[in-house]
Amino acid sequence: MSLHILIDGYNLIRQSKGLAAMERASLQDGREALLERLASYKRIKHHPITVVFDGTHAHDPLQGRTRYKGINVLFSRPGELADTVIKRLVTRERERAVVVSSDKEITDFAALKGSATMDSLAFENKMAWATQVDPTSGDFGQEDLPGWKPTTKKKGPSRRPPKQKRKSRSRTQKL
Repeated sequence: MSLHILIDGYNLIRQSKGLAAMERASLQDGREALLERLASYKRIKHHPITVVFDGTHAHDPLQGRTRYKGINVLFSRPGELADTVIKRLVTRERERAVVVSSDKEITDFAALKGSATMDSLAFENKMAWATQVDPTSGDFGQEDLPGWKPTTKKKGPSRRPPKQKRKSRSRTQKL
């Protein structure tokens, strides 16, 4: 089952220090910078990505639906919030969706529908990590040789999280 990453675009931009600075200069610059980062992330991870932006105040030729380097870009219709569009996509995708937003209303709705959720800053860190790792090189920072290491640490779950949380965690770890 392939994961489909649904991103609340302006939420991610405004949670990120670097992207927020670009957005303050120009709304279009902030969107383009986010889409460039997502395009480099997609080259490494290959998950389908949909970014949803509020189109209520946007006077942009990209109104509606478009693609940018393999990423689906959606703008909400005038008078409609991006949250509504994301909720509609979550309802359609259900367990396949991983919703990236710091908006509690969206994340609660997604969790209710069975989708995994991830905070915007956590996804930005994953995105930065994935783009820094060069998949063509064999060295991924493994200094120690694999093998048994003596330890007194106990293994096994001391307190197992609920099944829904475990499923959500396993889906977000694939990002």
